[in-house]
Amino acid sequence: MSGGGEGDMGLRERKKRRMYQEVSETAIALFLEKGFDRVSVAEVAAAAEISKPTLFRYFPAKEDLVLHRFADHEGEAARVVAGRAAGQSPLDALELHFRDGLERRDPVTGLSDAPDVLAFHRLLYGTPSLVARLYAYQGRAEEVLAAALGDGVAARLAAGQVVAVQRVLAEENWRRIAAGESADAVAPGAAAAARVAFAQLRSGLGRYA
Repeated sequence: MSGGGEGDMGLRERKKRRMYQEVSETAIALFLEKGFDRVSVAEVAAAAEISKPTLFRYFPAKEDLVLHRFADHEGEAARVVAGRAAGQSPLDALELHFRDGLERRDPVTGLSDAPDVLAFHRLLYGTPSLVARLYAYQGRAEEVLAAALGDGVAARLAAGQVVAVQRVLAEENWRRIAAGESADAVAPGAAAAARVAFAQLRSGLGRYA
């Protein structure tokens, strides 16, 4: 019986995740077509074929419909630190992960010129309320990273600096690509900037280096 219960829970969780994904992508498509401020939550609910109260149960704020794309990344830095190789420092693991993201042109690093990614980033960075909500997501990322680094103010300060560095690196990559450069043209400078940024982190965060 317990095995069946776990299977049912797994199915419910998968259905819930699928609902989040489908509603979020429906909303993003509408926002890209009409503009974030010109689409109401009621329109999103109608397009997703759910009630407005149901939508708010999944997404407490309109901005969360867009920021759901970052949901899986919220605890990413913490997972990298927790899963690092034996003998590897937290900062080494985080730098390796970020630079691997650059190589893969992961949109989270800002180094992607895929048309759909560019459109999404224009929506995100061009909407003040979405930028503000993104900072809230990053605040939660700091909290879980701090927990992975250890207890105390030192861990919280380190987590704040790491998240800030990754944000600045990603925004600079996005800024250059938005100005017309290709991801391939930006890539060498992005990798160099990441090396410099993590070197600076090591100089100030010795216990995590």
